[in-house]
Amino acid sequence: MRWATLRTRDGTRAARREGDVYVILDEPDVGAMLRRPDAGSGREAGQVAVADADYAPLVTNPAKVICVGLNYRSHIEEMGREPPAYPNLFGKYASTLTGARDELVIPSISDQVDWEAELAVVVGRPLWRAGPEEALAAVAGYTVANDISMRDWQWRAGQWLPGKVFDASTPLGPELVTPDEVDHARDLAVTCEVDGVVRQRGRTSDLVFDAATVLSYVSRFTAWQPGDVLLTGTPGGVGAASDLRLAPGAVVTTRVEGVGTCVNGCVADR
Repeated sequence: MRWATLRTRDGTRAARREGDVYVILDEPDVGAMLRRPDAGSGREAGQVAVADADYAPLVTNPAKVICVGLNYRSHIEEMGREPPAYPNLFGKYASTLTGARDELVIPSISDQVDWEAELAVVVGRPLWRAGPEEALAAVAGYTVANDISMRDWQWRAGQWLPGKVFDASTPLGPELVTPDEVDHARDLAVTCEVDGVVRQRGRTSDLVFDAATVLSYVSRFTAWQPGDVLLTGTPGGVGAASDLRLAPGAVVTTRVEGVGTCVNGCVADR
């Protein structure tokens, strides 16, 4: 099953995909839908063709967005690092999220804007100090993300936060795909193209720490809630490894096999 969050005349709404149409639900987004005991069974409020969909961020207001850095072996190698003993974590804010077809603003205060294609996980029920099996069972589904990073701001100090939390810098969507459709994303291709040229290519089987392991690890110190988001890391091929950068006019295409595609054009900072 596939779900989306769409912009409508009445604000953002969760939607269930049925073939070539979305059935609009009376919930403001997929996160709110997941927080209901009867998730997905809310009142229907019309339909819109998939071709006409205006995608909002899949989850518009998650309580937390947690990301894993240096989690693909190929990316660890290209950055000259050693495999970590524990997940290397950082957080994002809800304000960093943007839609799967939205424009990406290239900040005038950064000249090192980089791409990071990622498989993202959306949590479907509360998790607290859970083992990996319980964590995997709590996954509502998978989606696509790109952790667009301002490297000059990321590396100014020892903490990565400034380069990772620019507003509207992280496409998330277009759909939530339930685990049964993609075998819990155990071995899916993850790619990023810039202007049609493949810059990143990896497989989720190359993750050092899989989603269940990270969800379990994080649950030891903070409780996951329905609608929370985990970005699992990016494969090799980031711009920072080759001095390539994003600029206005570029088009970034982020794809996870069987899950979906984000296509985001880059525009100058207004």
